[in-house]
Formats: sequence, C-alpha cells, structure tokens
Amino acid sequence: MTATKRATDTLIMLIALLLAWQALHQVVGATAFPGPVPTLAYLAKLVPSERFAENAWATLVCFFYALMLSYGIGLAIGVWMGIHRMSGAVGEPILISLYTLPKVTLYPVVLLIFGLSLSGRVTFGAMHGVLPVALLTMTAIRNIPPVYLKSARTLQLSRWQTILTLLFPATLPEVIAGLRIGFSLTLLGVLLAEMFAAKHGLGFLIINAMQLMQAEEMVTIAVVLFGFAAFANAMLLWIEHQLHPRV
Repeated sequence: MTATKRATDTLIMLIALLLAWQALHQVVGATAFPGPVPTLAYLAKLVPSERFAENAWATLVCFFYALMLSYGIGLAIGVWMGIHRMSGAVGEPILISLYTLPKVTLYPVVLLIFGLSLSGRVTFGAMHGVLPVALLTMTAIRNIPPVYLKSARTLQLSRWQTILTLLFPATLPEVIAGLRIGFSLTLLGVLLAEMFAAKHGLGFLIINAMQLMQAEEMVTIAVVLFGFAAFANAMLLWIEHQLHPRV
C-alpha cells in the first residue's frame, strides 16, 4: 500500500467519523453530546491551559510507569511460558481466566494495599496490560514452525544468531500486536484508576466534567485521548513494518 493510498484512506475515515459525530450530535442534542465545531473550539481553549497541562502530565507519568511494568512483566512471562512448554500448559488457563476477569473488581484490593497513591494507579494500569502482552508473546513463540529450528541447526547458527535471524522476525508480528493491545488497555486502566481515586489526571477531569454536566470538556478530553492512542498505535505499526517488512 502506497503512502498516498494510506493517506487517502485515513482522510476518508476521518471524514466518516466527523459525519457520524455530527449526526449523533443532531440526534441526542448539544447538552448530551456537543458537535465537532464546538468541541474543537473548546479544545483550542483547554489544551494550552495550565490546568490541562498539569493533569495531562500527571496521567502521562502514571501511564509511562504502568506501561513499562506491563511490557517488562508481560514479555518476561510470555517468553518463559513460551519456551517452557510445561509452564505454559499449566499457566495459560490461569492467565486466560485472569484476562476475562473485570479488573475493576480488584481495584478495592489495590486501594487497600497501596492507598490513594501513584503506585496504586500504576499497579492498576499495569494489571490491564500485562496479560495480553504475555499471552500473545507466549503464542508467538509456540507458533514458530519447527522447520525454522531445524534450519538453524543445519546452518550451525549460534544461539544469538538463531534468536536474531529466525526467532525474532518470526514472533515479531504477534508480539507487536500484544504490545499494541497492552498499550491501549494500560491506558484504560490508568484512566479508570484516576476516575475512581485521584485528584488529578485526565481521568479525574473526565469524571469531574461528567458530574458537573460539562459535556464539552468531557468530549474534548476523550478526543485528545483518542488522538494520542491512535498516534501511538500508528507508531507501533510503523516500527513493526520497519523491523518486519512485508511483501
């Protein structure tokens, strides 16, 4: 797919989203869901403000720590369970059961352990991202075709040569997919934590705007978060294409 084609498809999707946004605004009314033009006007006023900068920075710091924990722990668990088949056979059902469990039900436990602190919000955010990273990494390693390993032995490749030239490229697409899902879910976990128990952060701004019936501010922050998540996802896809070019 050429750059022009990708740009055209992106533009078409943005136009469709704006039209759907405007249509929903017409149906439910400005009080419940402001239209694109008022939201963008409010966005231009809110984003440069000191209040937004302070809360966005608080969310960014918390999200960064939570994401590093999600990626580090998730990759470690996934690699371990993918290499050691017995550990994977025992641990996979447990991870899947935990993945299906609504994490919000565990937040009171997190609060009891960490209190209303940064560590509690980081932990709750990381809880959301660890499992998809671990499961997809484990699956990627398990799905490596045996012929790859036989070829490495035939070519007498060293352990590091096998990892870098065979295993890493073979597992990269699924691992990157896990990182993308982990990114989105970690951000969700951090925002939920800020909504429930925080006095700053974008999640706090959203829940505060909802309580005060400030629909424009609530939708504006949602647009900012959507743009941030979409940009980060595009960057991860770009990295995947650079490391694992496709025909």
